[in-house]
Amino acid sequence: VDEYSGIPTEYVLMQNYPNPFNPITRIKYSIPSFSKVSLKVFDILGREVLKLVDEEKNPGVYIVEFKANHLASGVYFYQIRTGNFILTKKLVLLK
Repeated sequence: VDEYSGIPTEYVLMQNYPNPFNPITRIKYSIPSFSKVSLKVFDILGREVLKLVDEEKNPGVYIVEFKANHLASGVYFYQIRTGNFILTKKLVLLK
C-alpha cells in the first residue's frame, strides 16, 4: 500500500480468516486500479457454488464475508479474477 495515498500498489488475495471456519469467514483482497472484480467460491470438483463479488470496483482494500451455512463440510476454493490477475486459494469448512 502506498503510504501517502492509501491505495494498494498491487493485486493481493489474502488467505481467508478464520480457516478452517464454521460457518462464517472473511476474505480480504486489494486492487490497485479501477477494475471489474469477480470473486467466486468453487467446490472440490471445480463447480461454482457461490459468487461473492461480480462488479467494478475502485482501487482499495476490500473484505467480503462468506457465509457457508448451506454448504457441507469440506475443502473449497476461492478465486479472484480482475484484468490480467487471477489467483485461487483453498479454504476449509468444518461443521
